[in-house]
Amino acid sequence: MEFVVALLQLLPTGTLEGNLEKGLSACRKARSMGADVALFPEMWSTGYQFPPQGNGPAIPKDHSFLQAFQGLAKELSMAIGITYLEEFSPLPRNSFALFDFQGRRVLDYAKVHTCDFGEECALTPGDSFPVTTLETPKGPIQVGCMICYDREFPESARLLMLSGAEIILTPNACPMEINRISQLRGRAYENMLGIATVNYPMGHPDCNGHSTAFDGMAYLERENGQVESRDTLVLEAGEKEGIYLAPFPLDQMRRYREREVHGNAYRRPSLYQALSSPKVSPPFVRKDARR
Repeated sequence: MEFVVALLQLLPTGTLEGNLEKGLSACRKARSMGADVALFPEMWSTGYQFPPQGNGPAIPKDHSFLQAFQGLAKELSMAIGITYLEEFSPLPRNSFALFDFQGRRVLDYAKVHTCDFGEECALTPGDSFPVTTLETPKGPIQVGCMICYDREFPESARLLMLSGAEIILTPNACPMEINRISQLRGRAYENMLGIATVNYPMGHPDCNGHSTAFDGMAYLERENGQVESRDTLVLEAGEKEGIYLAPFPLDQMRRYREREVHGNAYRRPSLYQALSSPKVSPPFVRKDARR
């Protein structure tokens, strides 16, 4: 079973209507290329632009913008992961909706780790990392989401893994350089799962493309019983705008997860109480951090 994620590394148009039309067109092209799911970069509805206060260009969950992608998912028999600035009280949310190949809305997620040191202090953080069963014509897949800054916290991917995620869809909007890409490689490796990340291309403020996919399989077992290390990288895009396909070998990944030592195989959670403590000590105290 090969699960193909289309990373839509696109430049926004500057308007909701323009982003809608460009997004729908990109989804159609992704389907013609063989994608099982099309994934947008962070907050596609606004092109990662939002006002410093109030809901502004935020849209509700039932807005026609989202309904259009829902209808297209059913028409194309392809899942679509769309991102948007969600109307929410008291402040909007940085949100993601996943529609399956039948047009059913199977996952809603709001960014948990908002960048409170910047403009995202004007957003309401999400409060959970849900995982859903994504039904596809090829069979069911356990899918979760994290958005941009979420990936910089190992707890995000770890919680998704503990909830059963096999693939993490990761919309993004920032410069993807060696350290951030290495973070994603590490998250996939330590949790033995796939991570598909899509960024805005060069030309969008503070972004440079380099969308990536990692399958998390660090070792390959040969027929003679020998085990060799391998690169977990499935795909790294360049800086240019485009649609990039990331094929995940799900059957092979599942066999790997059944035999290898990472993930939840040998954890000792009784020793990890400090991970859930709200205490923050110097040098990590920040006045603008929300708890």
